[in-house]
Amino acid sequence: MFTIEVKVGLKKGVVDPEGSNTLKSLNLLGFEEVGSVKTLKVFRIEMEAPSKEDALKRADEMCQRLLMNPVIHTYLIDVI
Repeated sequence: MFTIEVKVGLKKGVVDPEGSNTLKSLNLLGFEEVGSVKTLKVFRIEMEAPSKEDALKRADEMCQRLLMNPVIHTYLIDVI
């Protein structure tokens, strides 16, 4: 059994309205030292696989087919 963590974020230059609103709110609450906020989605997936390499390969396929949009997202896969 492997636990895979997939972090999906926006590419540089893609507008992140949730991050921008969070930054604005933090600044209004007195956290002026915060200069940037970016949002990420984290998927934690438990799967059966014969090896770590196979688990990573299947997780990459999941990203390509469902978890991210290659036009606007980047992603990072880790076995935890």
